[in-house]
Amino acid sequence: MLATLLLCWSPPQQEAETSVRFVDRPPTEARTGLYPTNRAPLRPEALVKLPLGAVRAEGWLQHQLSAMAAGMHGRLGEVSPWLQPEGNAWLDPKDEGERGWEELPYWLKGFTSLAYLVQDEALTGEAQRWIEALLASQREDGWFGPESNLRRNDLWPNMVALWALQSYHEASGDERVLQHMTRYFRWQAAQPADSLLPESWQKWRGGDNLHSVLWLYNRTGEAWLLDLARTLHARTGDWTAGIPTWHGVNICQGFREPAQFFQVSGDPAHLEASQQRYDEVMELYGHVPGGMFAADENCRPGYDDPRQAAEACSMVEMMLSHEMLLRISGDPAWAERCEDVAYNSLPAAFTPDLKALHYLTAPNLVQIDHEDHSPGVQNGGCMLAYSAGERYRCCQHNVAHGWPYFTESLWAATQDGGLAALFYAPGVVDAVVGEGTRVQLAVETDYPFDGEIRIKMRSRQSARFPLYLRVPSWINDQSFLGLAEGEGTTYFLTDARGRYAVLERTWKRGDSIRLLLPMTVLVGRWAKHDGAASVRRGPLWFSLRIPEHWVRNGGSDAWPEWDVLPAAPWNYGLVLNERNPAGSFHVYRSTEQRQRQPFRLEHPQVILTAKARRIPEWGLEHGLAAPLQPSPVRSDEPLEDVLLVPMGAARLRISVFPVIGDGPDAQRWTPPAPADGD
Repeated sequence: MLATLLLCWSPPQQEAETSVRFVDRPPTEARTGLYPTNRAPLRPEALVKLPLGAVRAEGWLQHQLSAMAAGMHGRLGEVSPWLQPEGNAWLDPKDEGERGWEELPYWLKGFTSLAYLVQDEALTGEAQRWIEALLASQREDGWFGPESNLRRNDLWPNMVALWALQSYHEASGDERVLQHMTRYFRWQAAQPADSLLPESWQKWRGGDNLHSVLWLYNRTGEAWLLDLARTLHARTGDWTAGIPTWHGVNICQGFREPAQFFQVSGDPAHLEASQQRYDEVMELYGHVPGGMFAADENCRPGYDDPRQAAEACSMVEMMLSHEMLLRISGDPAWAERCEDVAYNSLPAAFTPDLKALHYLTAPNLVQIDHEDHSPGVQNGGCMLAYSAGERYRCCQHNVAHGWPYFTESLWAATQDGGLAALFYAPGVVDAVVGEGTRVQLAVETDYPFDGEIRIKMRSRQSARFPLYLRVPSWINDQSFLGLAEGEGTTYFLTDARGRYAVLERTWKRGDSIRLLLPMTVLVGRWAKHDGAASVRRGPLWFSLRIPEHWVRNGGSDAWPEWDVLPAAPWNYGLVLNERNPAGSFHVYRSTEQRQRQPFRLEHPQVILTAKARRIPEWGLEHGLAAPLQPSPVRSDEPLEDVLLVPMGAARLRISVFPVIGDGPDAQRWTPPAPADGD
């Protein structure tokens, strides 16, 4: 039976084999026990993480993982001194080595997941070597890892290492991980409370430690772990009352902590606090496309223009926070926020072959080079050039979990024995549902470039279970007619935006759903930036297509470092139809064979055409695009046709545009003042 699902309007319900309903959140009343989930007395999760390996990527997403494995992430040991085994403190049982802080566990956190997702024996063997070293390093009292961290009373590196151990356990079932973590948390519980998490990263990022404690509790049920969880929450920087640190990565990683503790406390104020911290940061610094906020190290008052950037580290930590908050709350808004970062900001942090990254990526970034751009960005030195080497020590290692954790999060189990499709990308999920039946569902789609998603049942066994389909809030209100294929049924559903459509039936091999998410062009105006405009279609934001000139600035032949310079003007303002701004754009889908890497400028999957005029006075300041000035802007330059491409495919980009006008309120652009010494 083939069901075509269209989200438009609903006729009166009729008796049918398939029940269809809408919900704001998946239910939490029942706990099936099919997968490890929050044990009583913890607050139930709305969505239950599937173990590593349950979801397999295909298509463009599989290409990201394969390129990671063949590129910087899979071969980082070739360029990173922190991953060299000789003299490495993480491999030295006598703790006489060096390089024993966060870098190795940062990399191993994502590398372990990546190795199992691409099913590469060489990579899983490499991960196993470091996992065995973590397990072997445990002392009799429970501490593990380099004792240099213990002497500094710094639990932060171990917090990161625990993520790798958890992924390894999910993939392998190795019970030694549970024993190891139990002994280590016994050690933590024996420490004086006022000595735990005294300062620095461990203080602001204590939610990582809390996550691992709850992960272990859900597998062992030892009640003392909940006492430790309460102590850790009390010792973590206070994210319930405000922003305790304005460091970008700390914010992306730390704001989720109150919601994590909500699972222990059951107090809705803790869940709400994470939402409040997110809203507070985004209101001050996040009025830009791409899901991130201005923190080119720290958030700085007065530095909120779209030329301000976010660290690559911040992007992957922001995605992980959204994925975790989605599971805890079930609120689909967190999925949309995660997609915003994943599809628009993260891809451009890397070269298209994923062999290099840069520290900072901004919505308006028109020149990528190795020059010093401070104080336009906070830190001096090279912050923008692409490099696989030692330039960007933290991001170089930490970004490895971005695409792997996203892949793991495509699907989740629900407490009523169902499955939830949370992010749409090509792939296969293999999971247990209903009364314990194993099923396999395959997703065929070009999403996020196209709104058609087909989900096919591949399993030989039939099973009755609810299937939750997340419906994005950006779909429009137009009516669509769906034509059933074969003996299928067409469902017309309305009132589903920003919710879940739930289909429950006895699913059989060959059953298929066709989900259509109509994508229309939307134009947003940023009051924070005096009426500047950004353009989106579905989950994708669009940037001016700026031809790129790649210039090698260093590195080796195997690992070159790159500047990317504009090969054409970038200083354009959009000309919009005032009565129908979205009508100013025409959409073209690529008719070429689908590219394995869609996030590259040469072969964009979607192109928008637009009208624009240049603003000659808009130039560079500190080597960055000068800050925006109020729209509308008066320009006497010729009207031109320009192309907009998906933001994630544009390494050079203007994503927040001045708007051209000729009325009495239109103003001339004021050239930037000359720099000192000019």
